[in-house]
Amino acid sequence: MNIGLFIIGDEILSGKRQDKHLSKVIELLGARGLSLSWAKYLGDDREQLVREYQAAFASGDLFFSCGGIGATPDDHTRQAAAAALGRPLELHPEAAELIWQRVQQMAAEQGTTPERDHPDTRRRMEMGVFPQGAAIIPNPYNKIPGFSVGSAYFVPGFPVMAHPMIEWVLDHRHADLHRAVGTRERSLIVQGAMEASLTPLMERIEADFPGIKVFSLPSVDHPQWGRHIELGVKGDAAAMDAAYEALRAGVVQFGAVVSTELVR
Repeated sequence: MNIGLFIIGDEILSGKRQDKHLSKVIELLGARGLSLSWAKYLGDDREQLVREYQAAFASGDLFFSCGGIGATPDDHTRQAAAAALGRPLELHPEAAELIWQRVQQMAAEQGTTPERDHPDTRRRMEMGVFPQGAAIIPNPYNKIPGFSVGSAYFVPGFPVMAHPMIEWVLDHRHADLHRAVGTRERSLIVQGAMEASLTPLMERIEADFPGIKVFSLPSVDHPQWGRHIELGVKGDAAAMDAAYEALRAGVVQFGAVVSTELVR
């Protein structure tokens, strides 16, 4: 199953805030033997969000969406997800109870009396209005839940909330996807060759070893290796070693210099 990530917010695109989700999600997936297939940064544009979510739902991919699930005018994720699914929005009863618990907790801390009909409480309840049929994602930080529909998961933009919620999803909803964490890729530093010349070798390796991807990362000014290509394989662990040896043999046969071999 492909795994994707949406990172939502004008503040990310404008540079007001630095994204902390991409690297963390890659880390959380990697710790479970999984990898990220795609990631997209999107602004607070409801029409664009609807289009992107429609495509993601149609793909069948598992995906996470970070940000925009609040109840202020610049939050569009809940509404866009509902529109993309063609479902109405409704107050989730369990989310409403969790939000009320949070309201009571805040009132106790401030020494005030909570009121269910207070305008502030009603506005907070908007954060529990999800697409019809959604399930909740628990939020250990402040109880305000995220939501899921199928294998699509929507969490807040705050890393302190989003990251443990994503971890919870991976461990409680998709433990069946976890794989043993071992060598995920092997590569070599190649000098004295151009990518174009090595392309037929790369294509042959992928054809001969189904489930293996070949990657090529050229560099022109590396402080240690200078102009070089990091050439490697990743994918199916059962075929990894054989594919790597075939790649290495092809590079040597080509006449290029292998200066370093890497295992990750």
